[in-house]
Amino acid sequence: MNVSKEQIQSIVSDVLKKYMSESSGGRQSAPYVPPVGTSGIFPTIADAVEAAYVSQKQFVRLSLETRANIIEAMRRTALSNVRELAEMAVAETGMGRVEDKIIKKTIVAKKTPGLEDLNPIALTGDGGLTLIEQGPFGLIGSITPSTNPAATVINNSISMIAAGNGVVFNFHPAAKKVSQQALRLMNEAICSAGGPANLLVTVEEPTMQSGLDLMTHPKIRLLVVQK
Repeated sequence: MNVSKEQIQSIVSDVLKKYMSESSGGRQSAPYVPPVGTSGIFPTIADAVEAAYVSQKQFVRLSLETRANIIEAMRRTALSNVRELAEMAVAETGMGRVEDKIIKKTIVAKKTPGLEDLNPIALTGDGGLTLIEQGPFGLIGSITPSTNPAATVINNSISMIAAGNGVVFNFHPAAKKVSQQALRLMNEAICSAGGPANLLVTVEEPTMQSGLDLMTHPKIRLLVVQK
């Protein structure tokens, strides 16, 4: 018997609701369960945010060594797919040249800062010791352009995840397909190196309204808007 992803999601959700109800006398609701097999693409910003919120909490509990491995996997994946993404971007947006976009994506994959920007600082003196450690915001909202869509996704994903954040994207509608493909590739790289699914998320159909929903969502702690 073939079972669809939607049916699996429904079964898992029902079981968790029943378990939580029985174990707490009906006083506590079931935890949010991200949809199965979405590769970070959700129907609404609210769904995307909830999935990324769960994933980011899991992500910050991983070791820095694992986080470094994840970043390297993202770089390798980006470099392996620069031509595909460049050709998709030119075909979808009608802007730029494939060879130029290959160069830009290669530079972004190699040069976007990772953990090397997060070195702790220790200060000592007569007054004692101060240790400065960088901490994540939590969830970052990223609104991306049509001019350099995949390069922006790669850059934002590497730099923001390196700092321990999850990212909720609202892509430019004119570059939706290539941006979503870049996001899928980055998510696959994250999972392949031991990271959680849905650390990078977006909506199926980006609009002005989904952008507004992202900018006003209470769980988004920082906004990055690129043009």
